[in-house]
Amino acid sequence: MSGPEHIVFVTGRLARARLEKVAAGLPEKFRWSIVDAGVKVAALMTEEIIRRRVVLPEGATRVILPGRCRADPEHLAAHFGVPVERGPDEVVDLPAWFGLTARKVDLSRHDLRIFSEIVDASKMSVGEILAKGRDLARRGADVIDLGGLPDTPFPHLEDAVRALKGAGLKVSVDSFSREELARGAEAGADYLLSLNEETLDLAFETEAVPVLVPTRPDDLPSLDRAIARMREAGRPFLADPILEPIHHGFVDSIARYHDTRARWPDIAMMMGTGNLTELTEADSLGVTALLVGMCSELAIGNVLIVQVSNHTRRTVEEHDAARRVMYAAKADAALPKGYGRALLALHDKRPFVQTSEEIAQAAAEVRDANYRIAVAEDGIHVYNRDIHRVGTDAMAFFPELDVASDGAHAFYLGAELAKAETAWRLGKRYVQDEPLVWGCAADAEIEDATAFKKAGHTRHSGPDAPPPGTWDARLTKPDADARPPETIPEDVVRAAAEPERPRDSKTKLVCGRLVPADRA
Repeated sequence: MSGPEHIVFVTGRLARARLEKVAAGLPEKFRWSIVDAGVKVAALMTEEIIRRRVVLPEGATRVILPGRCRADPEHLAAHFGVPVERGPDEVVDLPAWFGLTARKVDLSRHDLRIFSEIVDASKMSVGEILAKGRDLARRGADVIDLGGLPDTPFPHLEDAVRALKGAGLKVSVDSFSREELARGAEAGADYLLSLNEETLDLAFETEAVPVLVPTRPDDLPSLDRAIARMREAGRPFLADPILEPIHHGFVDSIARYHDTRARWPDIAMMMGTGNLTELTEADSLGVTALLVGMCSELAIGNVLIVQVSNHTRRTVEEHDAARRVMYAAKADAALPKGYGRALLALHDKRPFVQTSEEIAQAAAEVRDANYRIAVAEDGIHVYNRDIHRVGTDAMAFFPELDVASDGAHAFYLGAELAKAETAWRLGKRYVQDEPLVWGCAADAEIEDATAFKKAGHTRHSGPDAPPPGTWDARLTKPDADARPPETIPEDVVRAAAEPERPRDSKTKLVCGRLVPADRA
């Protein structure tokens, strides 16, 4: 029988105090030690430095590296003979990383099929339709919906359907024209949008699955009759009671979805979200999250989405992210909280990872001229060995920065400070030399986490050296001013540190508020 787990946190001098404070708040079931490798910045430790300077304490069973450390965990695991993992980017996220304040999140699954409409397909060439369809599928669409336009011929409809099918894509045809729907079905379309009780005969002439709608949005009995006919015939279908825009029947239409599900608890349903996302001038991500949450509650397994307005340009990614979050939350019988940052575009739940006091402590340790930038509740902090200034206007720092004769460096600091100001004003996390994270509202940069970034465009500013404030492992020796490595046992840290304990997650929702379960 194996002994208890003993976790070793590897860190550097600047992060050590924060790590000790957070680690001291971990539950007693965790046995751990901290190894201070002696280098100032933990993120700059290379595999060679870690192998040379880190000695694991006796009984160590797992090693946790700083999230931004550019070492290969697999290589180090082979060296130490125990598993090595990359931890969170920020020390304050360590309890969540261990699953103490948030769940271990699996967003690989969902139960919502996305139909993504190409609204002007009849005006596009077959090649353009195929390229668009492939792009929508890459972004998360499951079915490519070919939208027909009133009084606009679509002579190449069959060719478009066959081209998309030939590329391995599912296809639906969306038209008010019965003739176009029949042509699309004959060419191999998988779904037809939409049929009502007056046009339902077409559903019995093809193998394509029809989407059933009421004759008029407020005529729910007509949808019931179409559903009953399809069920009696044993034919597959999707039912869509039609979502109406705000101030044009929106609330009543939501009630119709609820009523349809109550009357037909086991049928497949669809919701078209475009009447809200497109016709409401609000950031579409929140609207999408709410509608997909409704789909999750009502077991609606299909959504028809559309992107015409510029403010919905990320609607596929937003629906894809929302369906994964809602699926995970529903599986856990939980609120959709603590399932990642994909649905948080403008504001972060915990934007400031350091207090102003912690930044001041870090600034006091700096012995070089490189400018560091950090953001806390009180504003933007800029510091090096000579200054430590705090403000909220990025441009106001310039007179106090020694860059008047170094245009490239001034450009770099201006860009970073502007980014920091944006983060502070919006309440977003800021990390120097890293892009802001915008959730599913923008594509994230994919990086090799085992390699250092290359020097930026301002590398050659000054006398053949990278500018202050940028890092490059090839040009900087991270352990040039290193102190001897040190191992700090758990009991020493717990005795000395004021712990930052995670909140008790045992809560219950009462009258719209989360309260401790023992008070509910």
